[in-house]
Parts: sequence; structure tokens; C-alpha cells
Amino acid sequence: MSGGAPVDGAVIAMCSALGDETRWSILAALGEGDASASALARRLPVTRQAIAKHLAVLHEVGLVGTVQAGREVRYRVVGASLSATARRLDAVGREWDRRLAAIQRIAEGL
Repeated sequence: MSGGAPVDGAVIAMCSALGDETRWSILAALGEGDASASALARRLPVTRQAIAKHLAVLHEVGLVGTVQAGREVRYRVVGASLSATARRLDAVGREWDRRLAAIQRIAEGL
């Protein structure tokens, strides 16, 4: 991407992780409070094994963290990661708005 901010690999990884409907559902469920993989599997139409794999992807990119509660591992959303990603995407959107406005001014001047 020439002229703009450098490509942020972490944001790309997060967007890729969020490109899955099940992972969105998991984040939405975790937005209501911490939960174990088993509890999430009871709430969603996905096996516990699949939930565990999706949680691993979300954990790897920093969107969820873990908390040990006795013998149970509970997952929670890492709000700071979501906020940082949203800020970066907002900056990209503002840059595209600026570019499109410049193109519009040029087109209107022809």
C-alpha cells in the first residue's frame, strides 16, 4: 500500500480470525461474560472440539484471553485488542474517504 500507513500484520490476522461466523458467535457469547469451551458448546450449534479450535485461533491473535477457575479454563474477550483493531480500521476508512473525496473533486472539475 503506497503512501499510506504500513500494513499491520496483527490487524490482518485479527480480521482473518473474525472472518468466520462461528468465531463471531463465540465473541458475542463471551461479550456477555466469561465462559468455558464446554459452556460455549452448549450455547452454540458446534461441537466442543470445534469450539476449542476456534478459541485457539481467537487466542492466538489476542482477541480472547484465559482465566483459570479451579480446574476449568474460562475464556474472556480482550477488549483492548478489539479496540486497537477498530481504531486501525477506522484510520484506514478515513484514508479511503479522503482519497475518494479527492477523486470526486478531480472528476467534478473536468
